[in-house]
Amino acid sequence: MTNAINSTTLYLFVALGGACGACLRFFISQLVLNWLGKGFPFATLMVNISGSFIMGFLYGLIEQGILEVSVYRTLIGIGFLGAFTTFSTFSLDSLLLIQQGELLKAMVNILLNVGLCILAAALGMFIVTNN
Repeated sequence: MTNAINSTTLYLFVALGGACGACLRFFISQLVLNWLGKGFPFATLMVNISGSFIMGFLYGLIEQGILEVSVYRTLIGIGFLGAFTTFSTFSLDSLLLIQQGELLKAMVNILLNVGLCILAAALGMFIVTNN
């Protein structure tokens, strides 16, 4: 019976984290679109970089034993960040730029998202492991 309760609780953590992540993603997307416009997918880039940073930071906290893996990985890593980060949107943004003949913008978008997100994840882990 304990496993069923724990399993149900973990699903609730995923749902709660996912709802919060989706809402924050929408808020940031609207904010960035209003601020920078639609000329380049800055909103997706900002969400992906910050989500990668949070994932690296979370992983560092879990690896250091500061956070419990099952609760926080489920709530933040799977739920919140699963809904917050936007790899599928990044992929569509890049494809649409290619289809529109904006090859330079597409390449910049791909390089920035991949490069900066990897650096953000590394920075998040670095902050935890070096303090």
